Order: sequence, then structure tokens, then C-alpha cells
Amino acid sequence: MMHQIGSGARGLSKTESLNHSQEECTHDTPLTMGFGRRVFSVHSHVGHLDPWPFYESDEPISPADPGPATAEELDHFMKCRGMEKSLIIPNYGIPVQSQPFSHNELVVNLCKQGGGKVAGGLWVSGLPQNSELTASALNLLDQPGISAMKMSYLLGGTADPRKWDEATTKQHETIFKAAIERDIPIHFHTSPGGGSDILGFFEVIKRWGKDLKIHLVHMGGGASGHIRLLSEWNNLIEGGYRVYIDTSWAIGFAVRKLLQEVDKTGIGVDRIMFGCDEPWSDYESEFWKIQGARISDEIKERIFWGNAEEHYFTKLA
Repeated sequence: MMHQIGSGARGLSKTESLNHSQEECTHDTPLTMGFGRRVFSVHSHVGHLDPWPFYESDEPISPADPGPATAEELDHFMKCRGMEKSLIIPNYGIPVQSQPFSHNELVVNLCKQGGGKVAGGLWVSGLPQNSELTASALNLLDQPGISAMKMSYLLGGTADPRKWDEATTKQHETIFKAAIERDIPIHFHTSPGGGSDILGFFEVIKRWGKDLKIHLVHMGGGASGHIRLLSEWNNLIEGGYRVYIDTSWAIGFAVRKLLQEVDKTGIGVDRIMFGCDEPWSDYESEFWKIQGARISDEIKERIFWGNAEEHYFTKLA
């Protein structure tokens, strides 16, 4: 997707900015490459994200296109990509703690209007400073269609429980208990280094992963994370840990290697799912990482929709 200067940087009002975002969503044009195969995505974002002066930028920018913000936009977005069902989560990416929480109600409403095709993941935080916002999110967990929670340490903190203080540990345990009681997974953003490094998540898996469903978004998030995940994959699955992944943003070698091994051994064949991560990634490249893999069509079917149906969409109205 093309990077663009945020509408806020051009002096438009917030209302004008939102209208501009909605026009971009509805002017999307249908693709054809995904048609003919069932596709369910377990990872895409919804909601507007204000421009921000990232890194060395002198002006606020919007690095990604806006996510769908109405039922009509989401339906159009899915139809343009040939996606039959989608799990949606709040759009995020600016360093404002309250921002992703502000889209939880949108996720709930889009699930209710989704006609059995939309599941949702609510934003929660393990940071004690966000305890009230997280409590409000947990109160929404029993709304129709809510099938997951989403956490990211890009906005602060660390995935490594060995580095949590008492308040942080208590906050995480409150979230984990709510997920375990409902038998829903937590989507954890993974990326190499920093607070989202997969080594920290291995500690989470070791402590809670036999009771808690843990969905590792992006397969470790980079070459080092991929290699570490690949080296531990069989041990995690055969060890009884409830670990799941989607292939969004994963580098080609990692997806190819994992799928070929799963094609041979069958280990973890029910744990891998397709995610497009729009609007931050793009459907076309994410689709072809799976479609172009030299594996059995049976496994492609499981990754593109079968596993997602089992884990996220069976309870939808």
C-alpha cells in the first residue's frame, strides 16, 4: 500500500479526515486471485488511526490506510478480497495507551452486524496503568462474536514474566483467567528484540500455556524470531502447549519451512491460520505465501479456513 501524508497534517478537520478515510475504504476495487478458494482471516484491523509524527518526521503521517469503520465498509473490504469470514481487532500503532481501547466498542458492534461472518478480538493491556481500561474491555468479553483478546508490548512493558513486578503479574493473571474461563485465545504481537521478543513469550507459554490458548501473531516477527519458533515448534505442540500462529508479516523462508515440515509430519497442522493483517500488510502477498506453497491442498484448506472455523467461528450466530 502507498504511504500517504495524514489528512490531519493538511489542516483538515477530524470530521473531514474521517470522511476521507471512509471514501478510501469504499473505493477499494475487487481482486480476483482469492476467488475460488474459501478464505477466513484471523487477523485484520478496524477503525481510524490518527496521523502521528513518527520517528524523524516533521509532520504527522498515516503510514497505513484506514481500517474499516462501519459494517458496510467491512463487508466491502471482505468481498473485495474474497474473504468469507474475518476476525477483527482494534487498529493501533501510535503511542497513546487509550487509543486501541477506543475501538473495542466498534469491534463489538461490527460483530453484532456481521451476519455470522465476523468475530472479534478485544484490546487489553498487561500494564497496571491501564487496569481500568482493561476492566472495561473484560466486561465486553461475553458479547456476541467476541472470540479473542489482543495484547501488544509495542506500547510498553515486556512479554517476559521474569521481569514483571507484582502489580504487572496480577494484571496479566486477571486477563489470563478471563481467557481461560471462556476458552478463548490471546493474540500476542511478536517482533524480534524489545518487549515483544519471542523469548519472553516462551516463558509465558511455559507458565500458562497448557491452560491458556496463546496465539503468536507474525510467527515471531522476524528472522531470529522465526528461527527460534521453528526450532521449538514440535516441542511446543507435542508438549501439550496450546500454541497457535498466523502467517501474517512472516518472512518467506519461515512460512515455507514450517509448512513443508507440517506437510511431512502433521505436527501442529491444526494450529496454523491465515491472517491478512490489513491495513498494515496486504492481502495479496499474505494470500500467496500460502497459496504458492508446495504442500498438499488439504493443508492449504486447513490454513485458509478450516482451522479458523474450528477455533474462532463455530460459535458465531
